[in-house]
Amino acid sequence: MSPGVLEDLARWGPATAPCDDLVEAEAYCRGLARSHYENFPLLAWTLPRRLRQPFANVYAWCRWADDLADEPGDPARSLELLGWWREELRACFAGTAGHPVTLALQASVETFDLPCEPFSDLLTAFETDQRVVEYETFVELLGYCRYSANPVGRIVLALSGCRGPRYEAWSDSICTGLQLANFWQDVRRDHEAGRIYLPREDRQRFGFADSQLAARVSDRAFEDLLRFQVERTREYLQDGLPLVAVMPGRMQVVLELFVRGGLKILKRIERVNYRVWETRPVVGRLDVIGLVAMSLAGALGRSCWPGRSRP
Repeated sequence: MSPGVLEDLARWGPATAPCDDLVEAEAYCRGLARSHYENFPLLAWTLPRRLRQPFANVYAWCRWADDLADEPGDPARSLELLGWWREELRACFAGTAGHPVTLALQASVETFDLPCEPFSDLLTAFETDQRVVEYETFVELLGYCRYSANPVGRIVLALSGCRGPRYEAWSDSICTGLQLANFWQDVRRDHEAGRIYLPREDRQRFGFADSQLAARVSDRAFEDLLRFQVERTREYLQDGLPLVAVMPGRMQVVLELFVRGGLKILKRIERVNYRVWETRPVVGRLDVIGLVAMSLAGALGRSCWPGRSRP
């Protein structure tokens, strides 16, 4: 674990004194969001003021879950800590939170009537990461995205006051697309961590052998394999685009920003000719500023020409 996470776990981990100061808890969540996510200040600026703290609370909760899953370096220890974090989640929804993050989240749960299921599903995904390191089929990978990505969109919908199957279907498509884009961006990083998200059935289809995967070979077979994944992922992002136009107010900007970010990652993968073993395609801060500007322009365009739904 990084020193910051270690210090926080020592202060706010299992068997430590509970936190009952909501002001302190919310300040901690804001600080965690700013320190761990460099674009949070820019994202917060695009959010409606009333949603800035709730987003920080949700982000802080996800950050803790992610670090508890990945940082210990021991699956057994990670599962132990994730089990403790699940108990903290139950306390949060029971109104008896004692951790600063769950105390702050508890306030958002009560204000926005947030459901417990998406948070529980995210923990299921982190627990799965401790047991499963490779996927045989794309259907299995989509099943993982159902727990690792789609719940985030469900939480955002709830915070925005948008509920119903139509909203959820669009949101799931976008979140799955973003998760897949991240997988293809981080093929090398995941491989170094012992995880493989390129489904075996697809590797076999394009003739990319396990030995080539182990050697991180960039050849025509790998290029074709990743091109196929990028094109399929773009469809998921585009299929969810109608959600942008029906989100309230500034949330249109926020959602379009994330969709544009996912599409930008795919373009960057294409720009490096799918050679992600050698180069990690990134979306930099200047890119983010440009994406914000385009998303703001898109929101303005929709307000002037109602019915425009595609960025």
